[in-house]
Amino acid sequence: MSDEDLHKVYNPMTETAFYVLLSLQEERHGYGIMQDVEELTNNRLSFGAGTLYGSLSKLKKDGLIDIVKEEGKRKIYQITPTGKTFLQLEKKRIEELYKNSERID
Repeated sequence: MSDEDLHKVYNPMTETAFYVLLSLQEERHGYGIMQDVEELTNNRLSFGAGTLYGSLSKLKKDGLIDIVKEEGKRKIYQITPTGKTFLQLEKKRIEELYKNSERID
């Protein structure tokens, strides 16, 4: 997928993709991602296995994450440089939203 196509898919980024990429700034397996996201969001977000593994598959296919090792059946994932770029772009978009929200009475 070209960078232009990735921009169309990941701008704006879904909350699921955002939190998976955020979590994968450290190497983690699927269950570790689920636990980290629940902790980060004070249990507001809780991914089911289908949602998580569907997202991991798509993010890997699009080059935003990669499998860095396998421990038996367990796959360990980490964000790629491309993933970091898109996470930074989303951070800037969210910062702009927050800044502009200050105009709300």
